[in-house]
Amino acid sequence: MPDKPDLTRRRISQGITAAALLPLLGANLIGCSDSSDRSRERGVPAEFLHGVASGDPLQDRVILWTRLTPQQDGTVFVDWEIASDPAFSDVLNRGSGTTSVEVDYTVKVDADGLAPGMRYYYRFTSGDKVSPTGLARTAPASGVAAASFAVVSCSNYPAGYFHAYREIANRDYDAVLHLGDYIYEYAADGYASEDAQALSRVSEPPGELLDLADYRTRYAQYRMDPDLQACHAAHPFIVVWDDHEVANNTWKDGAENHDPDTEGDFFTRRAAAIQAWYEWLPVRPPEAELAITYRRFEWGGLLDLLMLDTRVIGRDKQLEYADFTNGGLIDVGAVRAAAASSGRSMLGEEQRRWLKQALTDSTARWQVLGQQVLMARLVMPEPLVRPLSGVGEGGLDEATAALLTSLAAKAKPVQERSAAEQALLDSVIPLNLDAWDGYEFEREDLLTHASQLQSRLVVLAGDSHNSWASQLTLADGTPVGVEFAGTSVTSPGAEGELGLENAVLFAPLASQLVDDLAYANLADRGFLEVQFDAGKVSATWHYVSDIKSAEYELMSQKRKEIVVGREELLLS
Repeated sequence: MPDKPDLTRRRISQGITAAALLPLLGANLIGCSDSSDRSRERGVPAEFLHGVASGDPLQDRVILWTRLTPQQDGTVFVDWEIASDPAFSDVLNRGSGTTSVEVDYTVKVDADGLAPGMRYYYRFTSGDKVSPTGLARTAPASGVAAASFAVVSCSNYPAGYFHAYREIANRDYDAVLHLGDYIYEYAADGYASEDAQALSRVSEPPGELLDLADYRTRYAQYRMDPDLQACHAAHPFIVVWDDHEVANNTWKDGAENHDPDTEGDFFTRRAAAIQAWYEWLPVRPPEAELAITYRRFEWGGLLDLLMLDTRVIGRDKQLEYADFTNGGLIDVGAVRAAAASSGRSMLGEEQRRWLKQALTDSTARWQVLGQQVLMARLVMPEPLVRPLSGVGEGGLDEATAALLTSLAAKAKPVQERSAAEQALLDSVIPLNLDAWDGYEFEREDLLTHASQLQSRLVVLAGDSHNSWASQLTLADGTPVGVEFAGTSVTSPGAEGELGLENAVLFAPLASQLVDDLAYANLADRGFLEVQFDAGKVSATWHYVSDIKSAEYELMSQKRKEIVVGREELLLS
């Protein structure tokens, strides 16, 4: 196992980075002012090439965003206005400001003085240039009867077209929840880029993202995508980051895809990634700690949306099966002991306290966690996990045999199973140690807290590139809530490793093998729709037929519901 990090060095490095970066995170925020002085227009001419966006809606305000592309470096003047109608005959608020190279010519407005639960139209102007018109919404006040959200994650530009964003743009939602991996940090010949040249979607810059200019360039490329622009213009976004906004498998002190010997100080790279994230996304700037993105949105008494950071602020380093493999087999007991260690945290102490208090304080009908990785138990027999994890001995044929044997054994009464069959079923370990299964003690602590509060807990997840619906249970099997996990926008799912046919065949078998799993799709890309009312929550997975072609169709959907019955939430 790795040595303990140098905490003193980490705190010093983080402190320097935070002190230097924090003033910049609000530098692109302009406010309300008298825009009657038109002499300002002698500033640098610029165009709106990256669209508009809104985000972080509260009951009386919403963040508005745009980015200008100047003809040359210099100060760019910009005006903004927000109205109740698309013709802007009833302008409710307006203002002026400037932007510059210091913040990559991005602009944010925290437009206030708005009414709750309303739809608004906004736009920006600079000189004689006018931005596209965007549609924003505020969060509702008390008494709202229903709410609906689109949930997305893992939008890898070179992997295919962003058809899911286009579909969302054409539908009516209260907001879009982006659960991370908004961009990917790999070089142009990296992950899922084999078709990028043919699709004219080769990543820019060509190298891996390491410094601020790199991250800014990648965001600029993504935000030129017309489907993503349409989605941002149509709906407010509520965003959290996952690992690829920084580097693959990020944790609080490093990342799998970061080598300090060749790529420099990790915290310097992370600070650059965070600055670009705040510049390019419609997120309200932080007031103090630069890395704190967990926050609460109250949705009219119907639900409290608690957006979490399970990646950057407090995560201990992920366990790796390579460290538990001996003689071609995974040491089941060692894995279980390590995953259950009370010293391992996904959230960090401060965020965990905040989450527990938010759950305690919530009086809403539903308590909803928007976060990155799977929380539900997804455990399978060791001979199946081993080849799927790429460690030890065995391949896909062995995994298939283990799966079929396990299903046959599970279908038998306990007394009719052979010793070998029971041993196979008893060898279950997590399929993915990067998810909450690798942080079992903290998960049990949180779910116990929610159970004691009788929370109506609904967890939303991304990251896995596949679709899942699971019951959330305590270690003793007590139901606590449910989890709905959405597939990726473009990043390949299990079909990339198993093959399409195997992924399609395996999905329904997985729900037979895993006790808490009710639904899985391991082969299709798209988005998740979640609807709430007082009596139920429904989740619908929408899939597109082809991300490698500009032409596509919306495929068949899958719907799951949970209904309030007794004190627990049960999938139906």
